[in-house]
Amino acid sequence: MATTPMVPAPPAGGGGEANFEGGVPPPLQPPGTDMTGICFRDQLWLNSYPLDRNLVFDYFALSPYYDWTCNNEQLRMNSIHPLDISHLSKMTGMEYMLTEVVEPNLFVFKKQKRDGPEKVTPILTYYVLDGTIYQAPQLCNVFSARIGRALYHISKAFTTASSKLEKIGYSVDAENENAAPEPKTGKEIIDFKEVKRIDAILAALQRKLPPAPPPPPFPEGYVPPATETEDVPESQQSAEPQQSPIDPIIDQGPAKRMKF
Repeated sequence: MATTPMVPAPPAGGGGEANFEGGVPPPLQPPGTDMTGICFRDQLWLNSYPLDRNLVFDYFALSPYYDWTCNNEQLRMNSIHPLDISHLSKMTGMEYMLTEVVEPNLFVFKKQKRDGPEKVTPILTYYVLDGTIYQAPQLCNVFSARIGRALYHISKAFTTASSKLEKIGYSVDAENENAAPEPKTGKEIIDFKEVKRIDAILAALQRKLPPAPPPPPFPEGYVPPATETEDVPESQQSAEPQQSPIDPIIDQGPAKRMKF
């Protein structure tokens, strides 16, 4: 079992700026509260000891996230490794468990309440990323923040679209602002840029559609009627009325032939 390194606590006057990123350390808060706005880092400890699965809990115990009333602290006082699951499973109360390890960059701690050997209730999650300790936000807070951000962008998009649509098709003549009001039809013009933009959108959508199916073929032996009658004299056309040829497909019914 690795020995627990004893690092002296920083002085109350000005030793905290090395532990907390951002300058002066924040006031101590009860463990379990929302402390996602702060992070902890002790560069002196990192320079003195390796950050691995055996000593990472001693490093985590220096942070303000650590609850000194947990079961792990009782094991430390009895010279037992604080993450020994064989002893923690026999106790009840608050405890910390090391759930994920990617040495030496990432360590994930889970704070949970143990009511029995197999009954635990997760409470909070902390992680050590490259020597800096953070409190992970709760899932409900993540969903709330992302939904609020999405609603903000959607509302902003509708506001921008409505303001753009009000200006399409109308032009404001700055020189005639003080003149008598004219009919609205005199102010309507065509915005060719908007027309071209809409045409480009429609053309892009049309290219994505499948091509139209070809017309059905004519039956065998069918000769299409001649429509050119310019070479026939008018007197012969009036004297000899010609009978229009019969289309065998039309005679079969209107539903037999597709119309284009």
